[in-house]
Amino acid sequence: MVQWVRTVRLGALALGLSIILAPVLAYAAPQGTGLPLPRFISLRADKAKLRTGPGVQYPEEWVYLRKDLPLEIIAEHHTWRKIRDWQGTQGWMHQSLLSGKRTLIVTGTVRTLRSKPDTNSHPVARAEPGVVGTIMACPDGKLWCRVEVGGFTGWMRKLEFWGAYKDEVVE
Repeated sequence: MVQWVRTVRLGALALGLSIILAPVLAYAAPQGTGLPLPRFISLRADKAKLRTGPGVQYPEEWVYLRKDLPLEIIAEHHTWRKIRDWQGTQGWMHQSLLSGKRTLIVTGTVRTLRSKPDTNSHPVARAEPGVVGTIMACPDGKLWCRVEVGGFTGWMRKLEFWGAYKDEVVE
């Protein structure tokens, strides 16, 4: 009889712990898209809040007011994405605020869009630092990408903007 009572108590304790710990364990096991991390995306919304954690219960840390700004996803938790911007700021955004559209932000000094992926080719336009554009293609993981900036289409070296990895192919 004593053995049976001890078994029932242990079973009840195990059941109670599993009920209490199930939400904690589910929360601790991040789920996402299964897509590779890190990866570049862009801001879908005209206004987006960056939070300190993956949920609306976390405080707002920053507000972005620039649609198409390139961002980098560095972690996922359910419908939340931990992102990093071109200046290194990190935080969490809901996936509905993000887009798979590939964009860039010009960095450094004034950059020249070229007619061909060659520094000696004809200049098409010049882009100021901070200008946002669209990445059309980065073939063969080379140093150049075909981009659109301010209505002009041309080629720009990856080291002149933020929004693509060094050896990445974008099609």
